[in-house]
Amino acid sequence: MDKLAEEIVKQMEVETVFTVGPIAVDEGVVVTWIVMAVLILLCLFMTRNLKITGISKRQAALETAVIKLEDFVGNMIGEHGKAYVPYLITIMLYIGLSNIIGIFGFKPPTKDLNVTIALAFMSIVVVQIAAIREKHIGGWLKGFTKPIAIVTPFNILDLITRPLSLCMRLFGNVLGAFIIMELIKGVVPVILPTALSLYFDIFDGLLQAYVFVFLTSKYISEAIE
Repeated sequence: MDKLAEEIVKQMEVETVFTVGPIAVDEGVVVTWIVMAVLILLCLFMTRNLKITGISKRQAALETAVIKLEDFVGNMIGEHGKAYVPYLITIMLYIGLSNIIGIFGFKPPTKDLNVTIALAFMSIVVVQIAAIREKHIGGWLKGFTKPIAIVTPFNILDLITRPLSLCMRLFGNVLGAFIIMELIKGVVPVILPTALSLYFDIFDGLLQAYVFVFLTSKYISEAIE
């Protein structure tokens, strides 16, 4: 148990990779850059030499994937939230790749609480922007008094609890999957950990990306009602 506790503490620690003057760049930032580079390079490769007619199999696969993703996310957020679908797809791809990058030997940036806080804060800011664009400043402020004025403090508190919920849910699930895997490795060191690793590193990682985007889309839908 002591060894497990040490490993958990080690995984939760954010190590500094290098410094730029007084600024320390930790491994969560570096791995995020790697994830971004992979996504950007993949986009550049998949969008080369696009055609209107006589398209290649690569372009056909790309167009199919884009349409499926847009329909998938669009169904979650509804017709009025179509403008936010590209943002939600980007977040889904980033979190999904970040969660499964551990199988390549990198520490997932979503194990860093700072990263999950930033993601949650960014999504809640988008939610508030969506509300202001739809209802304007007056309508947005008036929304805090609904359904009755007495609940205004609780509606304001909701601005804090929602990002906290998004942040801790993502961070807790990624860390929880790691703890379960370490416990299983201690009991059954071969075969079973490999099989379950496919579940926790791939399926569960993609599931958490879906849950994060699903909740964000629901918050946006509520904001623009």
